Amino acid sequence: MGGAGRRGGRQDLVPPAQRDASRTQGRLLLRVARRVWPSSVLEELGRAVRDPHHPIALGAAAHVAGATSEEAALAAAYHAITGPATAAVRLLGLDPVAVHALLAGLTPDLSAIAARAGSTAGWDSLPAHSAPALDLLAEQHAQAEVRLFVS
Repeated sequence: MGGAGRRGGRQDLVPPAQRDASRTQGRLLLRVARRVWPSSVLEELGRAVRDPHHPIALGAAAHVAGATSEEAALAAAYHAITGPATAAVRLLGLDPVAVHALLAGLTPDLSAIAARAGSTAGWDSLPAHSAPALDLLAEQHAQAEVRLFVS
């Protein structure tokens, strides 16, 4: 049996570099959310899990902020494209206005994805389960002598 079968957890399917990045981003998001929306939910999450994965922190923050599941999915989708776009501006010297115009043009697609994700009962009905090339690149980046980003 593979690693997931031996240890019995889905985390075994996530490469260590992406898992570490997710936990770092989750910890940082939780820290900000606790200040912006003080609540027992966020305090309990912080006590229970020192470094929650980013999707867990995002879900908890969205909940205490009163967001719907579709709004939480839209925040996740927006986060997924703005991080790489910001990196592209910095690393490639792209025109920030052109990049943000491109992002604005993706609004209908993001809204459709968020609506689908917000109304689904399970992650397996969403359009993608993994991104193997990103997993490999994350591992390469984690081993690089000079690292530019957490993720």
